[in-house]
Amino acid sequence: MSAASCLLTEDQFLCSICLDVFTDPVSTPCGHNFCKSCITKHWDINEPYKCPNCKKVFYRRPEMLVNTFISEMAAHSSEQQVSKPGEVPCDVCTGTKPKALKSCLVCLVSYCETHLEPHLTASGLKRHQLIDPVENLEGRMCTKHDKLLELFCKTDQMCVCMLCSVLDHQGHSVVPLKEEYKGKKAELGKTDAEIQQMIQKRRLKIEEMKRSVELSKKDADREIAAGVQVFSALKESVERSQAELIDTIKEKQRETEKQAEGFIKELEQEISELEKRSSEVEQLSQSEDHLHLLQSFPSLNAAPPTKDWTGVSVRPPSYEGTVVRAVNQLEETISKQMKKLFEAELKRVQQYAVDVTLDPDTAHPKLILSDDGKQVKHGDVRKNLPDYPERFDHCVSVLSKQSFSSGRFYHEVQVKEKTDWTLGVARESINRKGNLTLTPQNGYWRTGLRNKNEYRALAGPSVRLSLKHQPEKVGVFVDYEEGLVSFYDVDAAALIYSFTGCCFTQKLYPYFSPCVNDGGENSAPLIISPVRHRIYLNDD
Repeated sequence: MSAASCLLTEDQFLCSICLDVFTDPVSTPCGHNFCKSCITKHWDINEPYKCPNCKKVFYRRPEMLVNTFISEMAAHSSEQQVSKPGEVPCDVCTGTKPKALKSCLVCLVSYCETHLEPHLTASGLKRHQLIDPVENLEGRMCTKHDKLLELFCKTDQMCVCMLCSVLDHQGHSVVPLKEEYKGKKAELGKTDAEIQQMIQKRRLKIEEMKRSVELSKKDADREIAAGVQVFSALKESVERSQAELIDTIKEKQRETEKQAEGFIKELEQEISELEKRSSEVEQLSQSEDHLHLLQSFPSLNAAPPTKDWTGVSVRPPSYEGTVVRAVNQLEETISKQMKKLFEAELKRVQQYAVDVTLDPDTAHPKLILSDDGKQVKHGDVRKNLPDYPERFDHCVSVLSKQSFSSGRFYHEVQVKEKTDWTLGVARESINRKGNLTLTPQNGYWRTGLRNKNEYRALAGPSVRLSLKHQPEKVGVFVDYEEGLVSFYDVDAAALIYSFTGCCFTQKLYPYFSPCVNDGGENSAPLIISPVRHRIYLNDD
């Protein structure tokens, strides 16, 4: 665009009727310009034909000529994009401001395409430093010396001008902005790479969480389906048992009613016969015929033959024990269902089996461990061992080498032929010295056998357990996040006890105590056994 065109103001591209940039501009004979549609509508309404600008009257509707120059200029003006929110506007334009293409660090002004042209053509302005448009150009000037901030003080980590570097930052490490810019840009590149890596990790974590939610939903759906199936079967069993109970009682009642009906029928027949004889006797007694009375007397003098009803009665049936027997049968059915349920549960937890070995550095000095770390029993001799902080010195206990701080884990221990034993888990920070109170409050979750037949969950206070079978192999399952510790009778596929609602924040170690030898009665070892999935045979 020529330099002359740069002198045209924005108002010169606006139609005085619609006050917008010309569309198909035309000129009147008096030299004024309007949009073709605007002046046409104006003259369609108003007579005589006057110029809207100078009010000159035309007695005939004048012929309008296309203004080629204004048309091109208006088109060029409309091509310049109006600045949007967040974009830097041109500082020179008035009215509607187009967006700036460059900012001049010398002039401290931002220019649109039109007003930028002198900086691209004039030799004196070509030396000015142009950058992508920015706001607040005054902020690029030193407020103290009114000079351009073109240096960076590395000592004070701030932008300075030339005078600042000589006067206020003398002796400091000062470099050109461009040099520091490269260094900081490289740092930003590293920062961005780190941020991208963090973003990627978090995206992976999101995917992991989504997968966990999907698995949780599948588990939930499976559990719901299994639960519905079990409860439906239990409901059917209860309804069937109830129906059988009612049928049994009703059948007894029907038999009683049938017996009574038979007796009543016989009695009613005898009554009928007796009433007939009574009528005949009464009639005969009133007869005046001497011969007839004497002849009939032998046959009517005695009552007709009847049954002796003295010992006959209808006894109500005894219902004692009927409901109890029905409930016992229902309990057997429910027990079978529960056993199936525990069998399925045990199979699931066995999937989380881990390899556990005993840690000799934690074992009480009287405990004897096997070389493979899979067996432990109590000996009568206290060995002379280093008194490690990890070692139990009073309680005859030992922990595993392995610890767990998340997820689920399961292991099995043989307790066959033992009269006393304790199993469970313990947190890392437990006290191991002196006489201890081994409760959940102190970091121990345990269950075990005392005095040959007294099973207890050591929940502080302890809970006495009623077990149908004496376990020979005990399974220990932990769900860390769920706060669950469960003990199973492996062979019977039965739940022994569960600690629920636990809050785990530290590492957990499997815990073992074979208890004291008791003169050889409790000499059998605790044996960590490999987990083998069993096929359980249903009783039915």
